[in-house]
Amino acid sequence: QVQLAESGGGSVQPGGSLRLSCAASGYSYCIYDIAYYRQAPGEEREFVSSIDKDGKQMYADSIKGRFSMSREKTKNTAYLQMDDLKPEDTAMYFCFTERCGGSWIGKHFGQGTQVTVSS
Repeated sequence: QVQLAESGGGSVQPGGSLRLSCAASGYSYCIYDIAYYRQAPGEEREFVSSIDKDGKQMYADSIKGRFSMSREKTKNTAYLQMDDLKPEDTAMYFCFTERCGGSWIGKHFGQGTQVTVSS
């Protein structure tokens, strides 16, 4: 059973930084592709960024240059470093995976962590 354990998040002022982490477990012998989505109140869930098993990253245009993903392969843990945060980044952030070792394993979301940016 795939599990995604999220941590990080919180409240910061505009221009501040936060780091989210996501630890994937369930399959022991493969590397997970990990992504982050976010959902603001009254809005649809949207893609933020991803990092695949080989370290290739993708980013939404709205956060390019401000957010970056990295990972610890041996621990199947990924990090989302968020810098220069803006009020429009306020949302619930969800970790997501659907592939491990390149194979589809079904869609899995974490429980979510709240990020609030306000002065």
